[in-house]
Amino acid sequence: MKYPFELFKEEVKNFIRASLRELGCEGEVKIETPPAGKGDLSFACFPFSKLLKKPPEKIADEIASRFKESKWISKVVSENGYVNFFVNEKRLAQATIDIIKKLDESYGSLEKKHKKVIIEHTSANPTGPLHVGRARNPILGDTLVRIYRFAGYDVEVQFYVDDMGKQVAALAWGIKNIDPATLTPPSRDKPDHYFVRFYQKAYQLMQEKEEVNREISKIVKECEGGNEEILKMIEKAYMKVLDGIKQSLERLDIRFDRFVVESTFVKNGSVAKVVEALIKSGYARKENGAWYIDMKPFGIGDKRFYFVRSDGTTLYATRDIAYHLWKAERADMLINVLGEDHKLEAKQVEIALKILGAKVLPKVVFYSFITLPGGKMSTRKGRVVYLDDLIDEAMERAYEEVRKRRVDLSDERLKKIAEAVATGCVRYNIIRIQPEKDIVFKWEDALNFEGNSAPFIQYAHARACSILRKEKIEREEEIDATLLEHEQEIKLIKLLAGFPEVVNDACESNRPNLVANYLFDVASQFNQFYRDCPVLRAGDENLKRARLALVDCTRITLRNGLQLLGIKALEEM
Repeated sequence: MKYPFELFKEEVKNFIRASLRELGCEGEVKIETPPAGKGDLSFACFPFSKLLKKPPEKIADEIASRFKESKWISKVVSENGYVNFFVNEKRLAQATIDIIKKLDESYGSLEKKHKKVIIEHTSANPTGPLHVGRARNPILGDTLVRIYRFAGYDVEVQFYVDDMGKQVAALAWGIKNIDPATLTPPSRDKPDHYFVRFYQKAYQLMQEKEEVNREISKIVKECEGGNEEILKMIEKAYMKVLDGIKQSLERLDIRFDRFVVESTFVKNGSVAKVVEALIKSGYARKENGAWYIDMKPFGIGDKRFYFVRSDGTTLYATRDIAYHLWKAERADMLINVLGEDHKLEAKQVEIALKILGAKVLPKVVFYSFITLPGGKMSTRKGRVVYLDDLIDEAMERAYEEVRKRRVDLSDERLKKIAEAVATGCVRYNIIRIQPEKDIVFKWEDALNFEGNSAPFIQYAHARACSILRKEKIEREEEIDATLLEHEQEIKLIKLLAGFPEVVNDACESNRPNLVANYLFDVASQFNQFYRDCPVLRAGDENLKRARLALVDCTRITLRNGLQLLGIKALEEM
């Protein structure tokens, strides 16, 4: 099945290819979106100027002059070396309204790819609550999961649990050796908030006392040796914290299919096999008992990738290689969501995987951290804004905002709406920014209820629902969408028609911010349509039915898009 705008684009490409052949050349046909008012699709003739020995303006004129009539193209215009194509607006209106009504919840989804994708995200050290600085990972990861599923992939979501590092060892040591009475009370009654105090104190003592550092280092070495008793002690410590992390993420509707434990690959011998294979690869070198791969031949400067320490223990990255080899046997695509501080290590792991002949290499989506105005957040130092605190604050502010507007609603209903608005606010304000761009955390931005925000889009959806409650439009009802001729109607229809392409682009580029920006544009355009085009008082009954259908199609598209962002589409606000 092809969507209407896809059919238009296909016809444009076929016309250009045929025209170029008639002119005596062939080449890649790249289609662009022209500036507003210049058409719906555009083709630049500049790359063909040398081939045809003609100025691009002349080529554009010759291509445009070949246009006679077409199913989807209404007009072709040559301008300054570009060929601009205008869509048949009546056909687009009818086809778009019809297909959105028909597909409903699946509108915008793409054909099944019959490919398995493993998306690994969050994978935070289970030593304490998630703070806002790290919240970008699960929100970005979960949104990618939703987009990939909607784009036709079979997706499994994984959380890689680090149970062998110094952080979890410090947590376990702290729980065993520190008297809870000596610690400040937990900030809330939740396991991750309770146990993070032991980790923070243990980390402090580890810096101050060499004997504590030695004891924690010994725990790490025992884990590497597969000491079951120590590994069980570690598991008992981190599982409670992990439960708290899961509770926080579930408040944002983020869940995982599988938790993969790091020590698994030590116990089953996978890590030992990785070490042996890397040593035998011909790329490994040994110095003072430690094994490394020189990264210089791979174009990464004067760097060494150590995979075995001088004491014979492996590093996190070594175990990560074993994990990726395991994943590569179980999927067609691997996607990892990582902070930008992992770029070097991720590249080193990728090179090691290439050396070992991995079937699938991971594609990494890097993101910049969310910082406080004064700098980075740190769980170790206790300088954080916890995700739980952000959600609670958002709930309080959302409740007050909704209560001011809806005095007619029960307290229970107000709280439900406030929760949807609050979690929507948190998710949207993180996802709308391109992953690689920095975010400085400010309460007024994170809990913005105006402008480019989740509540703005949710309100547009609620407004559409309100109109449709007053007068319903039946799914089977025949609609003459060619009556939709007003400038604001056409603009809205074209935006709705573009949704499948936005889903495809967001998936292929791993940029979910494209969906967020698109939904803001739809909500803004819907408001302009509502302002300029009376729906219930349209006068002509057929026009009223067509406008009601457009309202319904907007509702469907907004709902489907919000679901991709993990945000509830509210029917009233």
